[in-house]
Amino acid sequence: MMNTTKPITAPTVALFDLDHTLIPGDSDHGWGSFLVDRGYVDHAFYESKNDYFYGQYKAGTLNIYEYCEFSFKVLADNDLMTLNEWRDEYMATIIAPMIRPQAVALVKKHRDAGHLCALVTATNDFVTAPIAKALGFDTLIATQAEMVAGRYTGKVAGTPNFQSGKIINVNAWLEGLGLSLDTVAASYFYSDSINDLPLLEQATFPVVIHPDERLAQEAKKRHWPFIELFHSEYAA
Repeated sequence: MMNTTKPITAPTVALFDLDHTLIPGDSDHGWGSFLVDRGYVDHAFYESKNDYFYGQYKAGTLNIYEYCEFSFKVLADNDLMTLNEWRDEYMATIIAPMIRPQAVALVKKHRDAGHLCALVTATNDFVTAPIAKALGFDTLIATQAEMVAGRYTGKVAGTPNFQSGKIINVNAWLEGLGLSLDTVAASYFYSDSINDLPLLEQATFPVVIHPDERLAQEAKKRHWPFIELFHSEYAA
């Protein structure tokens, strides 16, 4: 019997990083800052640790498991109703003003071309699920915060979606469609961060958006294209 779940013609895949790529800010660090500013977490401790890990991320030295242990604790310490209320407030006041038409149009261009599109971010799925929807994505590949019986446990579920983990998780998604990065017709990946070098190297068409210094150097050496979505609005 024919396997009707596998496409007859392999599609093109378009993958997008989120922070400083499709939005001019960092949704993960921003979530921590929001919690501090609203008084939902201990100010001195949380702000210090949030900034410490963000510095590691930008340097390409982040221990993702240590960071998740820190950032997922607030998910484990609060019930889902409270967390959803906080996230709604965060989306409305912090994230919504960063959703720009240029980013939505870039995603739409690939969707209109019939490409399989996915938002591929290291930021956890709780924070990024509504952001993915606002940007026009049906598929979100993010670091998964483990949930048991309707509450977050504070642990990571599966492989963190960070550095080479993005390749693992993208291929897991594609495997469910009878595909892989090696068998799709072509793949695009848009990113700003040196942390995404492993997946950029796997893409047929790597594209850098507002790259950090180290990624800009790599992209120039490899003759990868640069694009800028936010122009003067963009703030690194």
